Amino acid sequence: MSNEFAWVFLAALALASAARLWLAARQIGHVRAHRDAVPAGFAEAMPLAAHRKAADYTVAKERLGIVDILVGAAVLLALTLGGLLQWLSDQWARVLDAGGVAHGTALIVTALVLLSALELPIAIWRTFVIEARFGFNRMTAALYVADLAKHAALGAVLGVPLVVLVLWLMARMGALWWVWVWGAWAGFNLLVLLIYPAFIAPLFNKFTPLADPALAGRIEALLERCGFRSKGLYVMDGSKRSSHGNAYFTGFGAAKRIVFFDTLLARLAPPEVEAVLAHELGHYRRHHVWKRVALLFAVSAALLALLGSLIGEPWFYEGLGVSGRGTAMALLLFVLVVPVFGFFLQPLASLYSRRHEFEADAYAAAHSSAADLVKALVKLYQDNAATLTPDPLHSVFYDSHPPAAARISRLQQQSA
Repeated sequence: MSNEFAWVFLAALALASAARLWLAARQIGHVRAHRDAVPAGFAEAMPLAAHRKAADYTVAKERLGIVDILVGAAVLLALTLGGLLQWLSDQWARVLDAGGVAHGTALIVTALVLLSALELPIAIWRTFVIEARFGFNRMTAALYVADLAKHAALGAVLGVPLVVLVLWLMARMGALWWVWVWGAWAGFNLLVLLIYPAFIAPLFNKFTPLADPALAGRIEALLERCGFRSKGLYVMDGSKRSSHGNAYFTGFGAAKRIVFFDTLLARLAPPEVEAVLAHELGHYRRHHVWKRVALLFAVSAALLALLGSLIGEPWFYEGLGVSGRGTAMALLLFVLVVPVFGFFLQPLASLYSRRHEFEADAYAAAHSSAADLVKALVKLYQDNAATLTPDPLHSVFYDSHPPAAARISRLQQQSA
């Protein structure tokens, strides 16, 4: 059985990797084929030079993505069938009780640190070569290192205790351990949502109250029309890392905040800012965040139940290059291989997200100006170098937002 599962895993990895490479090649070819002509609906608003920049930026990211796919597949094979996870477990067993919580925690933390280190060169290239080449990066090397240190510290403070708790529950709660682990994991996620605005986000960015009284008054009027109460309107210094712009909600309950990137406010006119915020309000009013949280919790419960049925099966470990069994090893193997088998469900998640974006756009059109939202989106597409001509199949698989042409066409119909 173990040999059969090893072949199934290899086949799934090869098929998923081949599909991802094929989709990347399609995206590169489609974007390059349409590089020299702005789509008809955007010809007046989008300069040809900006359209070409977006095409080149998209192609550069996809080419790096191809490297990422190949490296990721090689690392996964090394960890599993290559025996690296088993070797790490054996090394820790020399100093810690094999199968114990301390051994399992050390194994998981070591594996995660190793994965992060292997991903670091691609992340650095993305930030300091691609983003810099197209004029988006404002990150200094010192700030990058500081961010890495802060993320590592957060991982130690928040992540390590969660790992210890999960492994303890897996060892102590019998056959239904996965129910307890699911409860702990769900509670942890809700806790992070609660503390993120006040304690985590300020570690990385500075948040100041919105100082423009005219814009603040316009936004307050919109919030009143929509029946939304916020703890405050804040501007985030996103420009210290990137020139990309955005706006978002954070927190829940009485702690809800509205946050604008300073780069967004510098680029958009007040009516356009209002329209973008109305879109974000649409996500809130249509309960998209909680729907996605509920879906995440449901899927995680199903996956943990599946792990509960696999954790005692020798073929699961042996088929992935591990000779011994243990809760930590089972958890690591499961987290590593689930994305391989779940890749072809990605279009369903993307479709679900795109439906939410259309709903938020419709809400914005009803409570502000669809025409202003169109103007804002065109500016954001141009400023962020988002391609207007993605490959349709690539978009179906990956894009969480509708293609620009479809999204703006629907908004123009709603405006009319």
